[in-house]
Amino acid sequence: MSKGSVVITGAGSGIGQALALAYAEPDRPLLLLGRSLQSLEATASLARSRGAVVRVMKVDVGDVTTLDAAALNFSDEFGEIKVLIANAGISHGTLAREQDDRPVFAEIITTNLLGMDNTCTAFLPYMAQGGRIAGIASVAGFRGLPGAAAYCASKAGVIAYLESLRLELRVQGIRVCCIAPGYIATPMTAANHYPMPWLMAPEQAAQRMRRAIDRGQAWMVVPWQMGIVGMILRHLPIALYDRLFARVAGKARKTGSA
Repeated sequence: MSKGSVVITGAGSGIGQALALAYAEPDRPLLLLGRSLQSLEATASLARSRGAVVRVMKVDVGDVTTLDAAALNFSDEFGEIKVLIANAGISHGTLAREQDDRPVFAEIITTNLLGMDNTCTAFLPYMAQGGRIAGIASVAGFRGLPGAAAYCASKAGVIAYLESLRLELRVQGIRVCCIAPGYIATPMTAANHYPMPWLMAPEQAAQRMRRAIDRGQAWMVVPWQMGIVGMILRHLPIALYDRLFARVAGKARKTGSA
């Protein structure tokens, strides 16, 4: 795939930062978006040291006005966009019996699912023919887990959303890649208080993700072992699944929740 401009949301840390560095090459334009300007500038500094031409913008993916402006300004400066990676996401535990978790639930859905659509609709008018759109889902979207209803629902929605988008954009020659990470060593997974098999370094994961995106691969689970586990879990009978997972430790709830 020829060199072209790349846009990444949630680029200040974790997978987003690792993907930014995976694409950072001499003279490649990068637009890094996220909610922490300080974190974005840190990523930008590393990418510039590799020769990339970097622009940063503080933006919440729930803010369509700012996203639309970012897309217009970047395309005006650098032309058509070759790769769009909708990576922005948050993760907190939620409990249905806790009414205080309602705003947390809404925040997760807004960021992880609605934010992905906001991102894609903002940048699609400026995508190059033959371009790539990648969305970061999760193996948590395969089935529901106790104490993680919002996160699992958001990622299940992302998987279905990207499949719909893939079919919709085929006629335009734009390839859509749904990436479902398992456990990647990021600030998000650092909050987990349960075993994380096959934990992978973000740099290694990002290189594999880039190869999949550049090839126009429609679906990817990383690490591959989680893909096998996920396939098995998706086909487990309900009674057996419930017996195995009913008492699994849930995600940590957001600080400040009751």
